[in-house]
Amino acid sequence: MRKTLIAVLFASTLPTIAMAMPENGQRHHGGNHSPFEQLDLTKEQRNEMRQLMGQQMKSHREITHRYLNKLPEADRKAMQDELSANQEKTQKQVRDLLKPEQQKKFDELHEKMAAKRADRAEFEQWKAERDQQN
Repeated sequence: MRKTLIAVLFASTLPTIAMAMPENGQRHHGGNHSPFEQLDLTKEQRNEMRQLMGQQMKSHREITHRYLNKLPEADRKAMQDELSANQEKTQKQVRDLLKPEQQKKFDELHEKMAAKRADRAEFEQWKAERDQQN
């Protein structure tokens, strides 16, 4: 459950991360459509912006967890299932827009992200077990 929630929260924060990326970073879209790109930010401003966005994402996760923990288990499960289905649908739609060579790269990136999430979940579980022993 935690792993799915983390994945959903991560996916929901991607647009925020994309807006704060530096000019030479990869973007999820083309052109200068982001309001931040049009501001001609300095390197220091971009760094501060990234830091602020990171803080906002952390607060968003904490608030979400606080309210999710108040929901009955059945409602949490239903919400997770709906969010997961929506995420899978969107990923399929994105993949379908890509050319075959782009789909291959997309699949590779998706697998790498899944492996990182699994590693992170394993680390968090180890950390929780270690904290219980102390």
